[in-house]
Amino acid sequence: MEYVPTIGLEIHAELKTKTKMFCSSKNDPDETRPNVNVCPVCMAHPGVLPVINREAVRHVLRVGVALGARLADYTEFDRKNYFYPDLPKGYQLSQYEYPLVSGGELQGVAITRVHLEEDTASSIHPEGKHGASYGAGEEGTTVIDFNRAGIPLMELVTEPVITSSKQAGDFARELQLLLRHLGVSEANMEKGEMRVEANVSVSKTQSTDGTEHKLGTKVEIKNLNSFRAMERAVEYEINRQTKILERGEKVVQETLGWDEAKQATFPQRTKEGSADYRYFPDPDLPSLKLSEIAEFSEEAFRKAEGELPEARRARYLTLGIKPDDAELYIHEPVLARFFEGVEAEIGGDSERLLIASNYIANDLVKIIRDIEKRDTGYQSEIPISALYFKRIIDMVADRSLSSRAAKDVLLEAIKTAKDPQDIINELGLAQKSAATDIEAIVATVMNANQSVVADYKSGKAAALEYLVGQCMKQLRGAADPVVLREILKRSMGQGGKDAK
Repeated sequence: MEYVPTIGLEIHAELKTKTKMFCSSKNDPDETRPNVNVCPVCMAHPGVLPVINREAVRHVLRVGVALGARLADYTEFDRKNYFYPDLPKGYQLSQYEYPLVSGGELQGVAITRVHLEEDTASSIHPEGKHGASYGAGEEGTTVIDFNRAGIPLMELVTEPVITSSKQAGDFARELQLLLRHLGVSEANMEKGEMRVEANVSVSKTQSTDGTEHKLGTKVEIKNLNSFRAMERAVEYEINRQTKILERGEKVVQETLGWDEAKQATFPQRTKEGSADYRYFPDPDLPSLKLSEIAEFSEEAFRKAEGELPEARRARYLTLGIKPDDAELYIHEPVLARFFEGVEAEIGGDSERLLIASNYIANDLVKIIRDIEKRDTGYQSEIPISALYFKRIIDMVADRSLSSRAAKDVLLEAIKTAKDPQDIINELGLAQKSAATDIEAIVATVMNANQSVVADYKSGKAAALEYLVGQCMKQLRGAADPVVLREILKRSMGQGGKDAK
């Protein structure tokens, strides 16, 4: 490869706390009324003093432990000075020299740091009188909602080690999953609870095998409000910079926006450096010596954490679970708990566990979605016990219940909460494997489909499957398909040929 892309990500996530970062105003991302969750502290009135939100600090330290990072012993908050309408104080309280978390990794991507700061207010750009947010503002104006000002914000910075837009997207999705698993953030990108910025550079390789290269001039892409938008923006920027370098020109270091309609980046401003922000320690907030707070020790966090998504994924795959099913369980905690309850009932029988996983990820999910009219997400517990579900799987594995009948039993068990064996007895769904139970139905089906029988005898193998399907309908799925095929073949005579 002649040109090599290098990508680093800066990801902000609003933390789940009852109050804001430095005051007692409510932290409510679902509030629709403007400027109601505000107070003199987050509005920067004269003479007020901030107080550090203990729970926000705890959340960031828990993330650090999950990333295998180093937790700070000493930390402090700094003033990041810049002037913008959504920043009432004229500076943002953040962390510069002493972040709460350093190092760590996720999905093989090295982390530089994770620190804590406060969010800015929301700038709203109305489309006109009647289309304006909150019914305020004229077209071409901007209104400010300070509900978001001061909400605790975690910022994670990766090392510049990502090499493709796909890897960047995979990392961001995995981080969102981790934050939700830990319960520290909902991280909904569509609500602005998680925002991704990408630093992208392209440089020419310095070796024939493409492994050595110097970092190129980077640009920062903002306004990325979805994972797909981030991936497209990074891909676009890699191609744009490559073309610039191929022309013998230089890439300008700047901050870019992403135009979703045009599918292109556009310049916003020249990129600032840390000196432009004139960082200095905030004189109103105390520095923290975390080793003096017992509940903030790494050992305490590790004891409370439990299995993380990466480890759980690896365990599921080791069990032989399909990758797609494993991802479903990781993203849907209710389904994961149900699967593990079934696993406990089944014990060490790996064959039955795989059958159970297939029924959970396909049939059970479909039934629940049809009943609850939802596309995804399961808020309540699964409406069948792990024990009853295991009984259905046992009968499928023992071939005393056909796959088709099992789906009917599962649906009925969910609707009625009855024991699956009682449902099978009431509906006559026990699988028939004895020839005498099946031969009469076979004769009836063959009589009604003589042309299909002739097709099979002439060598059309698909005709046999049609006849099997017709027999299964008559038997309401209560037949062993293997036995049924053998009886059909025998009834049509050994002259039946398999299709070439």
